[in-house]
Amino acid sequence: MPSQTIPNGWIRAKISDISIKGLQRKPEADERFTYVDIGSIDRSLKQISGSQVIVGAEAPSRARKVIENGDVLVSLTRPNLNAVALVSQEYHQQIASTGFEVIKPVLVDSRYIFALVRSKEFIDQISGVVQGALYPAAKSSDVQNFEFSLPPLAEQKVIADKLDTLLAQVENTKARLESIRQILKRFRKSVLAAAVSGWLTNIPEETFETLSVEQLAKQKKYSLGIGPFGSNLKVSDYREAGHPLVFVREIRANKFGDDATKFVSGDKFDELKAHRVVPGDILITKMGDPPGDVAIYPLDRPEAVITADCIKLSVDESIYCRDYVAYAMQSEQFRRDVLSISAGVAQQKVNLTKFRDLTLQVPPIAEQTEIVRRVDQLFAHADRVEQQVNSALARVNNLTQSILAKALRGELTEQWRKNNPELIGGHNSAEALLERIEAERDVLNKKTKPKTSGSKKKTGRQMKTITREELISWVESTPGPQFSFDDIVSAFGGDYDKLKECVFALLSENQPVIEQKFDSSAGKVVFIKVEK
Repeated sequence: MPSQTIPNGWIRAKISDISIKGLQRKPEADERFTYVDIGSIDRSLKQISGSQVIVGAEAPSRARKVIENGDVLVSLTRPNLNAVALVSQEYHQQIASTGFEVIKPVLVDSRYIFALVRSKEFIDQISGVVQGALYPAAKSSDVQNFEFSLPPLAEQKVIADKLDTLLAQVENTKARLESIRQILKRFRKSVLAAAVSGWLTNIPEETFETLSVEQLAKQKKYSLGIGPFGSNLKVSDYREAGHPLVFVREIRANKFGDDATKFVSGDKFDELKAHRVVPGDILITKMGDPPGDVAIYPLDRPEAVITADCIKLSVDESIYCRDYVAYAMQSEQFRRDVLSISAGVAQQKVNLTKFRDLTLQVPPIAEQTEIVRRVDQLFAHADRVEQQVNSALARVNNLTQSILAKALRGELTEQWRKNNPELIGGHNSAEALLERIEAERDVLNKKTKPKTSGSKKKTGRQMKTITREELISWVESTPGPQFSFDDIVSAFGGDYDKLKECVFALLSENQPVIEQKFDSSAGKVVFIKVEK
C-alpha cells in the first residue's frame, strides 16, 4: 500500500497488529445458544437483527466461532455487500458462523474498528481479492492484513463519539426518506384500487363486467401460456446472441434487455413457438415470494421466448386496453387472488389452470382508456417524487462514506489534537499503544492457547492441513455427482478457513475437477464433479 500522510501521534498498522484470534468450538448436543449467521446481519443498519436460538444437535457445521461483547464481525462471503456488525452484550459468549472473520480488538476502541470496516477503502480492498464466481468470498488473511491509520487511544474514543452522533443524524435523515418511499408505495396501491373499483373516474359499479383472464386473451393459439419445461429449454441451449430469452428477474424488475439476457438459436426459437412473446404482451411471474409480478414486454424489444416460471398474456386490444388489464393485475385484490391459487414450500408457484379462471372487473373500452390516462398521470407524479427521494438517499449514503473517510483521516479531530497535545504524544501516542497491544496480545494468546502434555489423550479428529491430492482423492471417491462444503467439513474437520482456501484453489485451476452451482431446491451452493 502506498505511503500516506497521517496526523501527529498516529501510526500505520494492520488489523492483525491490534487484535487476537478468537476461539472456535463445537457446541454440545444439548447446549442452547444464539446462532449468528451471515443472514442475521442487517446490511443497512450494520447490526445483528435476525439471530436464532438453537441447540447444538441441530446446529450447522458452520456454527463454531465464539463471539464476545466488542467483537467486530465481517462477512467473508460477498464482502462487497458489507455485512458487518459490532457485537453487543446481548450476544456475548454466543456462537457465530465460520463465514465471518471475527476481529477481537486489544486495547483499541472497538467502535473505531467498526467504523474502519464500514469504510469504502476497506470494502473496495476486500472485495478486490474475493475468490469464487458463484460464491465469491474473501479470506481471513485478507481482513487481517488490511492496513489502516491507527490514532492514539484517547483520540479513537473522541472519533468514535463524534461518529456515533453524526451517523445517527444521517440514519435519521435516511429513515425519513425511506418512509417517503413507503408512502409512495401505499399511494400507488391506493390509485390502483381506485382505478379498478371505478372510484377514480366515478364510473357506476354496474358498468363493470366480470371477465376471466382467459376471456381477456386473444382468441387464437398461444395467447395465454407459460414458459417451456426444463427438458425443452436447458442451460445448454443458451447462446450469447440470437433471439432473446425473458426471465422472471426481468419481469420483477420491469427491466428487459440488460447485459444478463441470454439468447437461443433460430432453430430453437422456431421449436419454442408456443412460448414466444411479442412486444406489448403482458408478462406475469409464475414463481416467487410472492408470485404475481406484472410487466408489459416493451414495444421496442424484438420477439422473445419466455423461460420457465413466466406467464404470458396477449390481450385482444380490439376490445380491451392492454394497459388497463396490466394495471388491474397489479392491484392488491388481484395479487391476493394470485396468491390464493399458489402453492409450494420453498417458493410459491401459480397454478396456470386456476390462473386462467381468475377474474378482473373491466369497464367499457372508453372508460378503460380514461382510467389508464389518469393512472399514468398520478404514477408519473409519484415517479418524480421517488426520483428526488432516490437522489437524496444517494447523497445521504455518500455522506456516510464522506464522514467515515474524514474520521479515519483524522479530519474530524484536527482541532481536538491542537487542544490536547499531551494526549497524542509520548506514552500516549499510537506507537506506544501498539507496543502495549503487542505485550497484551502475548499474554492473551498464552491464556487461550490449548494446554498440551506428553500423555495427551486424542479426542476426536485432530487438526490437520488438507492437501490438494487428499481433496481430489476424496472428491473422486465420493458417491454421487455433487456434494456441499458441509460434506467436506464433515469429512476432514480441521481449520475451516484452510479447507475453504483449498476448495477455491481447485475451482481456480485451468482444468478444475469441481465446479460450483446454486442448488435452488436446497437453497445453497453445491459443488459438482467435472467429467473427464
